[in-house]
Amino acid sequence: MWANEKIFYHIYPLGFCQTAERNSFSSYSQNEICKISEQIKHIKNLGANAIYLGPVFESTVHGYDTADYFKLDSRLGTNEDFALVCKNLHENNIKIVLDGVFNHVGRDFWAFKDVQMNKGHSPYVDWFFIQWDTNNCYNDGFSYGNWEGCSDLVKLNLRNPYVKEHIFAAIRFWVEKFDIDGLRLDVAYCLDKDFLRELRIFCKSLKHDFWLMGETLHGDYNQWMNPEMLDSVTNYECYKGLFSSCNSKNLFEIAHSINRQVGLYRGKHMYTFLDNHDVSRIATALNDKRDLKLLYTLLFAMPGIPSIYYGSEFGVQGDKKHGDRGLRPLDEYREYTDLTHHIKNLCHIYHQYKAFSYGTYEELLLGNETYCFARELNGERVICAINISEKSKDMSYYSIQIDMPAKSAVIYANGQCLSFEKAEQYSCCA
Repeated sequence: MWANEKIFYHIYPLGFCQTAERNSFSSYSQNEICKISEQIKHIKNLGANAIYLGPVFESTVHGYDTADYFKLDSRLGTNEDFALVCKNLHENNIKIVLDGVFNHVGRDFWAFKDVQMNKGHSPYVDWFFIQWDTNNCYNDGFSYGNWEGCSDLVKLNLRNPYVKEHIFAAIRFWVEKFDIDGLRLDVAYCLDKDFLRELRIFCKSLKHDFWLMGETLHGDYNQWMNPEMLDSVTNYECYKGLFSSCNSKNLFEIAHSINRQVGLYRGKHMYTFLDNHDVSRIATALNDKRDLKLLYTLLFAMPGIPSIYYGSEFGVQGDKKHGDRGLRPLDEYREYTDLTHHIKNLCHIYHQYKAFSYGTYEELLLGNETYCFARELNGERVICAINISEKSKDMSYYSIQIDMPAKSAVIYANGQCLSFEKAEQYSCCA
């Protein structure tokens, strides 16, 4: 699968393009989505070669409250504008993955509006989970199933054949109009598993290498990531372990997660990340900002498909406690920092050595503040060592001499040093 060797660049378009917070549904923007084309040079220069775009289709507020699956969000532009963006991305050999939001829709979704107007006489009643004997906070005269108590997100009945037909028609349209290469399924852990099976068959019939990745949080990821359902899932277990291990000075946490996953998910490739549109930026989450470069080294060396959330390559900060919009900002042009150059170098190394994508994993040394492991494929052996302590550490392993200064990370390949970072100081963007 093509995604197994890619580095993803993740953009939340409604924030990136600095759109209005709420959709007026009255006019189109002036080609705001085309700002993504302007980012292609940076994405390629950084070394990413796949892009995951958050919701782009017509919605009321944040994109996950869909109003129309067949129309680009009016705040971003037109379908023709987006088709041009996708053409530009593909011409630059960048694969495209879109957010597929199928668990729920917004209250402005056309079929739900028909239910609001016609109540029990609407032909779309069975598209949702309507309860006629109670009311809701909007005083519709009925209540309905939603996503985790959010009344603005109306749950879809994915066992209704007409709902599935509508969703599959939309996906076909996205492939034919925009030539997308895959989907990230929002709240995949909520989706009916029979629906996921049908979805996989349908998507692979459109493109045999169509990539399906699901948003999952906890539990056994094999529930969703298997030959009948999804190709990959979001690795929230390791996301938490990465920054938490540094903050608590306990690298046993992330090492335990990686060791556990190597056994459970052998041969599978999970989507790994340090931050995204739903969590605090890594530059904010880390107690000691000097660990930032070291964590990115670990992200690229560990098993998984690495992803960079737009702006974080510059050390942009954002705290979840201040709301989602602060995590999804406009990405203004920024001068490359030491962190940016470090990530660019990691991308270059990642593309050079297939062991990062397919290699075995072997833990070599582990302590509270030190961690060393190897990845190997067809005689190609790469070693990653990290020292988050305030003291230098001797991390020698058999014939390999690794003297690690305080706050440092290194990657070796067949005895040659590919990347070395000693984090003496670091300042983040405001």
